[in-house]
Amino acid sequence: MNSLTVGLALSIFATTAAPVGAEQRPIDAERSTLTVLVYKAGLFSAFADNHVIRAPIASGSVSTDDPAAVELRVRAATLTVLDPGLSADKRAEVQARMLSPEVLDIGKYPDITFASTSIESAGADRWTVRGRLTIHGTTQSTTFPVSRQDGRYRGRVILKQRDFGIQPISIMGGTVKVKDEVVVEFDIAARK
Repeated sequence: MNSLTVGLALSIFATTAAPVGAEQRPIDAERSTLTVLVYKAGLFSAFADNHVIRAPIASGSVSTDDPAAVELRVRAATLTVLDPGLSADKRAEVQARMLSPEVLDIGKYPDITFASTSIESAGADRWTVRGRLTIHGTTQSTTFPVSRQDGRYRGRVILKQRDFGIQPISIMGGTVKVKDEVVVEFDIAARK
């Protein structure tokens, strides 16, 4: 139903050049996860579904040298609707709608990218990351907390679909719709 919103959240990561002199470590795409959570709303939301979307990281890097930096890229076409509670047919319908011109428009906007502009310490193994996120061809500044635990970088950010030019899905005259806000959770591992 509203998997398209999920694709938006996935845009959180992008590709840009890292600062000169910083040692870049590639992101371990096999051990890293990006998950987009899309929630239902509306008068008859009890008849709708929340969505869980997996967004595999295509490429990216992390630098802990000064100045610290992170960048990543997700291929929009690789976003996958997981929703185990939906039938295979319904899940395929949500997947197709999410990738269509109505939501992510993967033919026109194949990549979701994020590049940090600053990273500030917020305590031991905690940071505030600011950067430029591009989804659906629209770039927005975003800020979110990150923590490191067991060598992995974790966090979550709330994004609004409309900020990226995506109109949240609405059916039945708006009585069933997807919320504008989506949650993107990430768990990133860098290669050693």
